[in-house]
Amino acid sequence: MKPADAAIDESAWASWERLPCPLAVVDVHGRLVGANGLFAGLGTSAGWDWLDVESRDELQLAWQRASDFELELARAPGPGWLVCRSRWDAVLQAHISVWQDLLSSKAAEQAAQLRLLADHVPALIALYDAITHRCLFANREYAHAFGFTERSVLGLTFAEVIGPEAAERIKPYVERVLRDRQPAQYERQLLGPDGRPRWIEVQLIPHLDAQGNSLASFVQILDITKFRLAEAAVRESEARLDKFMQASVEGILFHRDGIITDANPPLCDLVGYRLEDMVGRPALDFVAPQELHKVRQVMSQGQELRYESTVLHRDGTPIPVEFIVRTLLCQGEHLRMAIVRDIRAQLAAQSRIHHLAHHDNLTGLLNRVAFMERLVPAMQRAERGGQRLALLFIDLDNFKRVNDSLGHLQGDKVLVTVAQRICDCLRASDLVARFGGDEFVVLLDDIHQRDDVLVVLMALLSVVEVPVSVNGRDLFVTPSIGIAVYPEHGDSAEELIQHADTAMYLAKSDGRASYRYFEPAMAARAYADLVLESELSEGLARGEFRLHYQPQVDARDGRLVGAEALLRWQHPQRGLLSPDAFIGVAERHRLMVPLGEWVMREAARQSRLWHESGVAAVPIAVNLSAMQFRLERFADTVRQVLAEVGVPGAWLELELTERMLMDDVGTAPATLTALRALGLSISVDDFGTGYTSLAHLTQLPLDKLKIDQGFVAKLPDDAGALAITRAIVQMAQGLGLRVGAEGVRSRAQWQLLADWGCDDLQGELIAASMSADQFEAWLHSRHGAFPTMAQ
Repeated sequence: MKPADAAIDESAWASWERLPCPLAVVDVHGRLVGANGLFAGLGTSAGWDWLDVESRDELQLAWQRASDFELELARAPGPGWLVCRSRWDAVLQAHISVWQDLLSSKAAEQAAQLRLLADHVPALIALYDAITHRCLFANREYAHAFGFTERSVLGLTFAEVIGPEAAERIKPYVERVLRDRQPAQYERQLLGPDGRPRWIEVQLIPHLDAQGNSLASFVQILDITKFRLAEAAVRESEARLDKFMQASVEGILFHRDGIITDANPPLCDLVGYRLEDMVGRPALDFVAPQELHKVRQVMSQGQELRYESTVLHRDGTPIPVEFIVRTLLCQGEHLRMAIVRDIRAQLAAQSRIHHLAHHDNLTGLLNRVAFMERLVPAMQRAERGGQRLALLFIDLDNFKRVNDSLGHLQGDKVLVTVAQRICDCLRASDLVARFGGDEFVVLLDDIHQRDDVLVVLMALLSVVEVPVSVNGRDLFVTPSIGIAVYPEHGDSAEELIQHADTAMYLAKSDGRASYRYFEPAMAARAYADLVLESELSEGLARGEFRLHYQPQVDARDGRLVGAEALLRWQHPQRGLLSPDAFIGVAERHRLMVPLGEWVMREAARQSRLWHESGVAAVPIAVNLSAMQFRLERFADTVRQVLAEVGVPGAWLELELTERMLMDDVGTAPATLTALRALGLSISVDDFGTGYTSLAHLTQLPLDKLKIDQGFVAKLPDDAGALAITRAIVQMAQGLGLRVGAEGVRSRAQWQLLADWGCDDLQGELIAASMSADQFEAWLHSRHGAFPTMAQ
């Protein structure tokens, strides 16, 4: 309705007509002056009777005020609300009011909020008319699940949405909801977009009016695929576990809070009970009494581990077993599972292996390794208790003739008989071992005087001399026995055995069936030297010598910088011997020359292997003997060895003692110069213990000084050792020589030597001497990274 008032120009009126909302112009008396077309759509009249009485009165008061206002007004007869926002126009002397249907606005807002909520819940939601079964509402997930949009799905029947086949299957549930007006629920399976089966849970909820009539059905669909898959996995797992329990040859037990819930047949067979006799009983009822505390502790702490224990058979027989215990979740509750492994056969095998490892296979006596393992503690006990021990080394006279004449099988029978006779002469606390061949060793404990040993000696001589019957023939076997007494004749196991062995050889030289005590006399030593010299020659010919290697590392970062070759003798009877056991004899009898040449050649060969393989591209240090160094044309011998092996001189380092330098003052410089010309490095070993002239030292072509480990061992507590060691380091640095230290056993020593500027270190802290294979394994275990003083 266009207003008649000329004050409102055409342009203003045209703009009001374009407004998307109703507009009216009202004077102060409440008379409608004009309005746009949308205002007429409200169904209004000039008397405002389309508003309820209270709203009309409130509006009339507002018209009378020449000011802006905003009112919420109720429709008549309702329902519905309108908002009137009015601005006073002084020119027109009228109110220009804009009207908005409050109910539709709120409904739209609420509908939008409902849509937003419905589209983001983790479920498929829809509403179907109760009569037509057509879709009235669907959230985004529901529509998309069946290939529609939120708009395109509206008005479709549920058969058109989910398909006729599915609609026919769920028809009974729909009819029940409409008929009984009660919710219904069902599950069904369908194919997902990826072609894989999905499981859904559908809930149908009736929507009723005030009289209880069905207006619509609310549908809610939940994807329960992960739950059904989980249930299937659990069922499958339980089935596999059941099959495993039945098929396993090992016992399996389940218990809850210590009460048995299940067990498999092998376990029932192991303990001698039926399953029904075990279920419901405490698991501890089947554990040996002495094991109860340990097993109870494992159960209470819920530990998952394997350990050995003992269970009881129904007849009371203890059975050693291994428990492997785990905690697992079964049907929503925690159970404890124990695999019970019968280890009787394993323990028997281990016992057999242990016996074979420590006993002679023929006689059943201790072997050399086991005897040595027991000899050392016995000596330690004797030292603490102020007691004496007697070691008897027994060798059968001319036993080789028995083997040669009757064969080794008959010879073995003789050895078994002799071994039994020796045991019959001894106390339970005495030890007896077969060292190899026809040699036996006996250790007599707690000896007070020689007469105690003499009683045993006479018994041994008498019983061993008794004829042994072999194939109907009597064989006479006699022993030669050497005796060494601890502590008079040696303070180490090796020394005691060596002295008893030496005494045995002296007894053998006296004739058959005799004994001798070890006597530290020159004659005895000369004879021992003669024996050892023969063995050394044979050992060198048979290849019994070995080289062990001790790593040398940089004092600053622990990096490998070298290795020292250390000679060992794999003696066929005495085992692995260090140089202390034979070097003296070798040097006195000029065996040191071929032995030293072998050491140099073997070290060069090993250095080549390590350089070419990249295992350890460092020089190997070789200790020279005085006899070698004094040889004429010694440098030519070294040159020949290098050429034969095919290594440069730089891959070897030669170590000499101060004494060697001082004893050959005239020839030493020339020899050292010739050696260095071959590329070899020269070190002075055990420096600080000799009497090297400092002036002479400056004239020798040297590369390194090695501090004697006697000084290193006293660091850092001994003031004298501190002063001497530091002085050696400073002197070496002043002379431009490298300085190394041996015998490093503590990190405090490492730290101190590194701080002073020592270049390289070796000792037990870094690694003991080891075979070439062990050395390579030691390197490999560090992957090139070596321990430093900070580690």
